[in-house]
Amino acid sequence: MDKYLRNLEAMLIVTDGRELYVVTGAGDVLEPEHDIAAIGSGGNYALAAARGLMETDHDAETVARKAMQIAADICVYTNGNLTVETVLG
Repeated sequence: MDKYLRNLEAMLIVTDGRELYVVTGAGDVLEPEHDIAAIGSGGNYALAAARGLMETDHDAETVARKAMQIAADICVYTNGNLTVETVLG
């Protein structure tokens, strides 16, 4: 394997609408606690905000947008430009 790929720390959040997983760059598949996942430099801030917002009547997209805005306000490496993709099924 090439040297520059040895430290790949990419992560991906995947779901089928029922189950939620985080796939790491090493190929590990993780099941997040409390059915909430967040990745990236501001992921811990977004995760904390989302856990607090889950007790409201907001839908998942609204919780995600609000949590990311909170993370962007706290973390200098997180910006507020979002693209939300919804899978209908």
